[in-house]
Amino acid sequence: MDSVLRAYARIGQRALLLTTAAVPLTGWAVHAAVLHRQLAAKSRDPLTGLLRRDAYTARAHRILRRHRHETTVVLIDQDHLKTINDRHGHAAGDTALAETAARLTTWAGPHAAIGRLGGDEFALVLALPAKDRHERLQQLVTLLSTPVTLPGGWPINVGASVGAAATDTLDTRDLSALQRAADAALYDGKHSGRAVLATPVHASTRSVNGRRAGRPGTHQWGRAA
Repeated sequence: MDSVLRAYARIGQRALLLTTAAVPLTGWAVHAAVLHRQLAAKSRDPLTGLLRRDAYTARAHRILRRHRHETTVVLIDQDHLKTINDRHGHAAGDTALAETAARLTTWAGPHAAIGRLGGDEFALVLALPAKDRHERLQQLVTLLSTPVTLPGGWPINVGASVGAAATDTLDTRDLSALQRAADAALYDGKHSGRAVLATPVHASTRSVNGRRAGRPGTHQWGRAA
């Protein structure tokens, strides 16, 4: 009987030690989960849920390294946001921005880097082979020009200007160079209402305040606004 009691005692001590050890492990797991959520919140724009600039940039670099010459950088400007704010209020403008973010996420898919760079400017980087580029960019500008329905059921017209730069077209995987070229392409098409794919001219021409006027030799697909 004494041997049985001693055996039970040893089992009880082991169980106590395991339980005691599990408590701090559980506490650390909860703490780690909280930290993860806090870090995720800091990396995300609170209005749209998209990546902030630093998080977007880090993910964009990973995609460029992974997919090399099948990568496309796309910059997007939300059109007429000031008009929407003035006519319908800033809540309507926020709805338009959030809806644009949702549409970009749907279009680009889960493996893209999608960021809100600030205000009404968005950027995304994704694997987009040349054979699919024309059709996909056409889909994007069509999607972004679909009216947005406000919470009260009132539809508002929206649109976006789109510029894209592809690694195979420009023969570079430098994110800054691709974004500059996409930005120049975007502003080449700003008054045409079309998405523009950057050519080597966009990458080599000096910009003025980061913006260039329209110039010949661009490829323009679909209406953006």
